[in-house]
Amino acid sequence: MRPLRYPFAQAALRFAITAGLAVGVLALLAPIAHAQSAPMVWQMATEYPATSMPGEGLTTFAQEVAARTQGAIVPKPTFDASAGVKSAQMPAAIREGKLQAGDAFGGALGEVDPIFLLSSLPFVATSVDKAHRLADLARADYARAFEKQGQHLLYITPWPPTGLWSRKAVDTPDDLRTLSVRAYDETSAEVMRAAGAKAQNLAFADTMPDLKDGSVNAVLSSGDGGAGRKLWEYLPYFTAIGYAMPLSFTSMNTATWQALTAAQRDAVTSAAKATENKQWARLNTRVAENTARMRGNGVTIQDTPTPSVQQALRDAGLSAVGVWQSRVGERGAQLLKLYLGASQKTEKNAL
Repeated sequence: MRPLRYPFAQAALRFAITAGLAVGVLALLAPIAHAQSAPMVWQMATEYPATSMPGEGLTTFAQEVAARTQGAIVPKPTFDASAGVKSAQMPAAIREGKLQAGDAFGGALGEVDPIFLLSSLPFVATSVDKAHRLADLARADYARAFEKQGQHLLYITPWPPTGLWSRKAVDTPDDLRTLSVRAYDETSAEVMRAAGAKAQNLAFADTMPDLKDGSVNAVLSSGDGGAGRKLWEYLPYFTAIGYAMPLSFTSMNTATWQALTAAQRDAVTSAAKATENKQWARLNTRVAENTARMRGNGVTIQDTPTPSVQQALRDAGLSAVGVWQSRVGERGAQLLKLYLGASQKTEKNAL
């Protein structure tokens, strides 16, 4: 009987050794497999609420990237400046790696490069089609400006038309002179000052305390931004002055971008394009939604400003455009001229 047991014992021993080696190899490979499957997490931020256009853009982009990379990249958006970074500080925070990506309002980036003030020039692009055309025309210039800051432009977010929130109705130029206005960039502050108001360029996060103590009694903002901050609690009047349709920009750290594989860059680019398309599409219903929300919260909306108020603001805006042209240089001036020429041609063809 012993000769029969011996081969069996040898086979059993070989099996045990082989199985033991396999288990050992698997144990050694497990941490490697785990490391390979761990997602790449991107910290993203905006100073605006999650329900605002920039907030919804970050949420959409995060979802698109996660889906298109099958979870290999997971952006984590934060809102309301909870990351401690406002729009003006966003380029530095991304460049220094404190954030991998983020959204910044173009008007706050004027000191970085005056090209970012193009979209918020007074009474230049006052419809969705015009704002979209201007954004497409200047996209390469925006991208180059971000490259100089060590960043890669991902997508653009449009805002609904800028209006004037106020504590009292604004029916005459004299009413403009009673306002202490929060403006969203230096150009709009200059325009409001030229119209007779007191004005200062403030981030939204810095505006709320001034509204509460009464030192600010008007805010230049869209219905979108105002609704996100519940401005009706302080400012129950809104005049649709059609000042501008400014842009926000979402960019990411260039080193982070370059470290991606070609397939990952393609996925992120596709996610950014899909996000931007959705952002523009949202504008089709956004104004109506904001108007309904505002009226539901007791806001008195003046859909068309009085001719005297509109003229006073347009007159005040003329010099601001000239100041911007002197700051931005030849290329920016050419962009504006090209856009205005194309717009006039389009309007003539529509007649």
